[in-house]
Amino acid sequence: MRADSGLTAAEAAKRLGWASPAKVTRIERNEWKLPRRREVEAMLDLYEVTGEEREHLLSLVEESRERSEWQKYQDLFVGPLPEFEAEAVRIRTYEALLIPGLLQTPDYAAAVFRGGQVVASSEIDRKVEARMARRQVLDAPKGPHLTAVIDEAALRKVAGSRVVMQEQLQFLAGMASHYKVTVIVIPNQAGTHAAIDGPFSLIDFPRPEPSVVCLSTAVEPLYVEEQTYVDRYSLVFDHAQGTALSAEQSLELINTIADELIG
Repeated sequence: MRADSGLTAAEAAKRLGWASPAKVTRIERNEWKLPRRREVEAMLDLYEVTGEEREHLLSLVEESRERSEWQKYQDLFVGPLPEFEAEAVRIRTYEALLIPGLLQTPDYAAAVFRGGQVVASSEIDRKVEARMARRQVLDAPKGPHLTAVIDEAALRKVAGSRVVMQEQLQFLAGMASHYKVTVIVIPNQAGTHAAIDGPFSLIDFPRPEPSVVCLSTAVEPLYVEEQTYVDRYSLVFDHAQGTALSAEQSLELINTIADELIG
């Protein structure tokens, strides 16, 4: 379709507002893990594809997305986070007061949703299921590697009950041994550090597609692709990672705090 429209990959990428023509060629080589409807629509608009052919292609997009476990929960998500996680090769996340979403247990996640008092009780079960479905990307053959930097305060802030929190920390310790997961903790004694302003995630895609910074806000997540932001938050993450304990020391601290909850 691009060839029929007389456009080169570079011209198409520029007209679509994409950073690199490699994204166009990657799509054309069928290296797209999860087609995004809005991007397919943008390409069809650019190539002036209408009628039955357009509808057929968009129906294929929906069929491909329905194969994803989290698709049935799409109405609960604000923004494309599950899509980004499914396409990522690496996720770097920092949390100050909570266990990262991809590493939460169902009971802990439910306690977090209840504690916020902004989620209707009728929706909590589905939101928990959706969060658990997202975690399956870590077991996918080509799924991303997750590096989580967590402040000690998040390990000590009890969500739900001491039992729920103990189970969460035990699960976190178990996930730390997952071949695609690295968990490290910034101890309280480290004091302030580069990431202290708030939680964020860096989502890296296959090169040369640009990385995305995901910033948590009280209303909805904010996704930023500007390279200056990506570079700045990469630097912040690196500094926070340098402040943290080693993976072995972090695991020891997680287990120590879990044991304290038993007593």
